[in-house]
Amino acid sequence: MGRLVEERRARQAEERRSAERDVSALSEMDAVAPPPVPDWMVDGERRRGRGALSNAAGRFEPQAREAFDDGWQSLDDLPPFRTSVTVEKPRTIINRNDSPDVGFDRSINPYRGCEHGCVYCFARPTHAYQGLSAGLDFETKLFAKPDAPELLAKELSKPGYEPRTIALGINTDAYQPIEREWRLTRRILEVLSDFGHPVGIVTKSALVLRDLDILAPMAERGLAKVALSVTSLDPKLARIMEPRAATPPRRLDTIRRLSEAGVPTAVLVAPVIPAVTDAEMERILDAAVAAGASEAGYVMLRVPLEIRDLFREWLLAHFPDRYRHVLSLLKELHGGREYDSTFGQRMTGSGPYAWTMARRFEIAVERLGLNRRHTRLTTRHFSRPPRKGEQLSLFGEEA
Repeated sequence: MGRLVEERRARQAEERRSAERDVSALSEMDAVAPPPVPDWMVDGERRRGRGALSNAAGRFEPQAREAFDDGWQSLDDLPPFRTSVTVEKPRTIINRNDSPDVGFDRSINPYRGCEHGCVYCFARPTHAYQGLSAGLDFETKLFAKPDAPELLAKELSKPGYEPRTIALGINTDAYQPIEREWRLTRRILEVLSDFGHPVGIVTKSALVLRDLDILAPMAERGLAKVALSVTSLDPKLARIMEPRAATPPRRLDTIRRLSEAGVPTAVLVAPVIPAVTDAEMERILDAAVAAGASEAGYVMLRVPLEIRDLFREWLLAHFPDRYRHVLSLLKELHGGREYDSTFGQRMTGSGPYAWTMARRFEIAVERLGLNRRHTRLTTRHFSRPPRKGEQLSLFGEEA
């Protein structure tokens, strides 16, 4: 056993030296300044099946913690990261936003954190508000809101509530693996169906098919639509980017089955990672149309706050030969910075590379006949169902 540990350590040391050589080979005049390989990189065996490579302290924490071998306990003896779920008790469940970059003003997130482990996930920095890391903590220390369906029914029942489409699972995926046990998303859909309230879903999971018995009747009344995010058609690449999300073939099959059931279905090429997945845009759209998608969209990679360093670590570990080129293109997208949060720019970027990607998307969409008709959900079915024990009048109005 000791020999195997020594061999693994020697192999890891050689991989680190190789990565350092790739970094040192970059010109000192290069516009992209690569970071050193972080000392807090978590051992591969402990993070098996996870997307992030490290677990740095949250940005609001007064202290930074780092695991090191002090001679009392080997780092190899530390347990692997396991998924835990903490109950969260919010007072409200509908989140509001006024961003012009998205097509909705309200959303529901039944979970905080996401086990899918997408290394690029824009929601990672929100874990800092819980005193946790945007790295491996985001994928393993999850929060569930078991009162979400009841809170939703309460908010929809308020006399002044005005219905508009609710986006479900926008910050973190509402159909991530823990939904199989907690079933919060299904219960939320049941509430929305009872109220005749429109809902739009974005997911990477085939688990959405479990709820076809709710979604299909809602779609028939113009109350539901679903978008599947497809980043790459390469299963190997998808595995290292999105380790616990559905495989690309399963996502395409999900599009097909939703479409066959009459649920309006879209594909999101999101995010587009420069020099990593950008060459696949047309192929993804081709495959999605063949599966039955009628609408499409795309979003360029965003690396705000902690995501920047997490993405750099991931890129250096998996694509050291493209490290300089990818970060250079990111800077080109955002006016010399790796990220620009300005409304109107953050989702698509600007400059020649952004223009090229936009034209490629437009040409493919036109060729495939996508987006010729956008599904508009309706609020005309919205009504507050009678509460338990409440008597209805002869004509179906509340007494």
